[in-house]
Amino acid sequence: MVNIALKLKDEKMKSLTVKYLPELNDIHIAAAANFLDESGHRDMIETLNWPNEYPYRPISYFNIARSTDSIFIKYSVQGSMLRAIYSNDQDPVHEDSCVEFFCMPVGAEKYTNFEFNCIGTCSAASRKGRSEEVMPFSVEEMLTIKRFPSMGRRAFNEMEGMFEWELTVQIPFKLIGIDSNNLPEKIPGNFYKCADGTDSMHFLSWNPIKTDKPDFHRPEFFGDLIFD
Repeated sequence: MVNIALKLKDEKMKSLTVKYLPELNDIHIAAAANFLDESGHRDMIETLNWPNEYPYRPISYFNIARSTDSIFIKYSVQGSMLRAIYSNDQDPVHEDSCVEFFCMPVGAEKYTNFEFNCIGTCSAASRKGRSEEVMPFSVEEMLTIKRFPSMGRRAFNEMEGMFEWELTVQIPFKLIGIDSNNLPEKIPGNFYKCADGTDSMHFLSWNPIKTDKPDFHRPEFFGDLIFD
């Protein structure tokens, strides 16, 4: 297995700044979306890593910032087909219309994955690889991940058509494995858009992934998230 603390030196990795917004310290998750739109860093999830097999690319971007103890991310998606059949945390939400955030502290042996379908159902764990030493977060830990989906929280079968949806999430630094009182200069991470079980299957990333087949569980392709 590739040492996940290392990156491929011959690949140019993206970076972004996670701004500190004090307004996020004492605000409801539903109101946080406005602050992210106004003052957060905006970036696209648009890399077609496997264009021949999976050429579909919905418009997907995110706004990111932080409070004292959490990362806030607002995802915005425009595309065809929409599905959210999973409503229980730790369900395989990557099969639904899904957005994801993977990250890890510099030098750590494990990374964390946070996967959300469009109604905010979350699958999250600490792990060394796709199926190696996976430690799903507990029910209590999952409750600390706040979510505000524009589609509401009710599950539905796949719908055909063109859709726009947003999802704002708050992830405590504690779940990522870093101390909010002693933040590092940066952490490696990546952002993804997928929908494995839909008729418009796709696999997009923020930082490019150089593998033969779709695989988001590759920390050697993480970019840098620099804390403000």
